[in-house]
Amino acid sequence: MLERAESYEALVSGFRWRIPARYNIADVACSAFAARAPEREALLHLREDGSVERWTYGRLDEASSRLANALKAQGVTRGERVALLLPQSPQTLLSHLAVYKLGAVAVPLANLFGVDALRYRLADSGAAAVITDAAGLAKLSEIRDELGTLRLIVSTDGAAPGALCFDTLVSQGAASFEAAATGPDDPAMMIYTSGTTGQPKGALHGHRVLAGHLPGIQMAHEFLPRPGDLFWTPADWAWAGGLLNALLPALTLGVPVVSYRFEKFDPERAFALLERFAVRNAFIPPTALKMMRAVTNPRARFDLALRTVGSAGEALGRETYDWAREDLGLTVNEFYGQTECNAILASCAALGVSRAGAIGKPVPGHEVAVIGEDGSVLAPGEQGQIAVRRPDPVMFLRYWGQDEATLGKFIGDWMTTGDQGVVDEDGYVHFVGRDDDIITSAGYRIGPGEIEDCLLSHPAVALAAVVGKPDPLRTEIVKAFIVPTTGVAPDAALEEEIRDHVRTRLSAHEYPREIAFVEELPMTTTGKVIRRLLREDAAHGGLETEE
Repeated sequence: MLERAESYEALVSGFRWRIPARYNIADVACSAFAARAPEREALLHLREDGSVERWTYGRLDEASSRLANALKAQGVTRGERVALLLPQSPQTLLSHLAVYKLGAVAVPLANLFGVDALRYRLADSGAAAVITDAAGLAKLSEIRDELGTLRLIVSTDGAAPGALCFDTLVSQGAASFEAAATGPDDPAMMIYTSGTTGQPKGALHGHRVLAGHLPGIQMAHEFLPRPGDLFWTPADWAWAGGLLNALLPALTLGVPVVSYRFEKFDPERAFALLERFAVRNAFIPPTALKMMRAVTNPRARFDLALRTVGSAGEALGRETYDWAREDLGLTVNEFYGQTECNAILASCAALGVSRAGAIGKPVPGHEVAVIGEDGSVLAPGEQGQIAVRRPDPVMFLRYWGQDEATLGKFIGDWMTTGDQGVVDEDGYVHFVGRDDDIITSAGYRIGPGEIEDCLLSHPAVALAAVVGKPDPLRTEIVKAFIVPTTGVAPDAALEEEIRDHVRTRLSAHEYPREIAFVEELPMTTTGKVIRRLLREDAAHGGLETEE
């Protein structure tokens, strides 16, 4: 944890990692507070009917212990993967805590995933159990017979054919459970992240990932916790941003968290929620902040208590930075990382570490640099790849079942990010762009391979390539270039049909918002699509050929 300092230099020089040999996320995020302050408020869940469900640390600890005992009785063992296909809710948090207590591995999955996306992740992870709701059950029913390792399905919406009732399991389990004696490097969670080619990769993290996040989150939120702090994020808890930039660090620091399921982000409702709960600290991705800019005179219309706003997942931009200062009366603290190694750069206006257009300075405890292709550290002003030196407690253990991809992530002891950047003379890191084909849209990192595979499963699609097109709101949108099947005459109806095909089978954030039908795709002589030309066409128009 960070101790408050008077300067960035003092903050860095005074920091040392102190992670005990026994470390379990459930212990530090819940049980420790439950033991000494069981009535301390931990979670405030806003229901759809407008009522608020309140959970103390003591109640969370007991209920998650009951669930852990019930899952153990159902045969879930240490090291097995348990998928959590749920929205923001108390049941989601209870499931995470129970899995960590068991020493099993949580695999968070976004509710908006379609059956193809779920099929791949559940099969690849070898998930033994899934905890989900009625909407998730409907999707699982289409693929259940294809998942040989899946033995147990639990539903938070009550028992159903092939699924046990979540509440019944909790009521039947014993009230106490001694968390597994895990160490910092024992696997705790696996979060799938998209790559430039092929299917998504499971980034496996040890329990230490929570400890590794704390300095960056405390820095971005100006020495969280302070008296009266209360946390909220619209980010899905299935994403590293919602889970590790908000939920688990806040609870570990004793800061209660507000939860609410947005079917679709609504800036007016977001401001109303901030006012109703007097939220003091928020993690809001840049796209959501850009949408909130459309709300006029927010401080005049809403009685806001915000002390800090942190933002990450894509570039914030100077306009949004300036808007927050003027219309919210605070400086958004931008920070940076990726699923494999998160919260490694940060801003902190309280320390004077803030610069429009920069993604921050290295967080205490992390060695971050811009490096060249040979791994050498580049001088200020030289463009290269943003990288983090190992060992680092926030760094992933490995990619699940992909040793070669894990090795390829490193140049010597530097873990590469695939993001190009420049360090200025004052030590601020500026994001330049990606040196791969990842599409960043509304805070999500999207790999084209999975979308292209889904497009090719449509009978009207012969060939497909996907790139990101610059977009002022979402940073990028997904644009698909499609060669139609012989005899198919493309029209607006087909475009919409293809969009729906991807939206329902993969995810609502991965479908192509724009589609261009072309006679052929630009390719090299070796048969590789020249994505650079497609990106240029998406940005400026005019697809050209290249040898």
